[in-house]
Amino acid sequence: MSNPRVADLVPQRGAMCLLDEILSFDDRSVVCRAVSHRSPANPLRCDGRLTSIAGIEYGAQAMAVHGALHASGTAQRGVLAGARAVRCHARFLDEEPGPLTVRAERLIADGGRLLYAFAVTGAKSELVSGRIAVVLDAVAPLAGAAR
Repeated sequence: MSNPRVADLVPQRGAMCLLDEILSFDDRSVVCRAVSHRSPANPLRCDGRLTSIAGIEYGAQAMAVHGALHASGTAQRGVLAGARAVRCHARFLDEEPGPLTVRAERLIADGGRLLYAFAVTGAKSELVSGRIAVVLDAVAPLAGAAR
């Protein structure tokens, strides 16, 4: 894959697909670009604003992109198991006038468990960073559900 479309690599659709472009990737990391933080239609906005905590979803989508790039372009199902050491250096993402750069670096891949570090930066500074844990194929049917 030379320049795959983000929308083909993440399970999110429509306005919920927050990333616009893959800038670079290698075996351990991916760097993406996003401009959705400026859109009034961003589904993560609350009371018309996009708080920096939404950066966790940007990081999680970069993780999904990286995973799909290493699984022949197929997004794997999984559940976000936790976010740790999240640091918000800005109150709102939508105050950043230019594109966001979203980086995700795989720290651990142990079977169906993944741990990534992520960072969302603007033109001049880091806006939010942390670690995200995901458990792949963890989506199980509800107890007692018809099969």
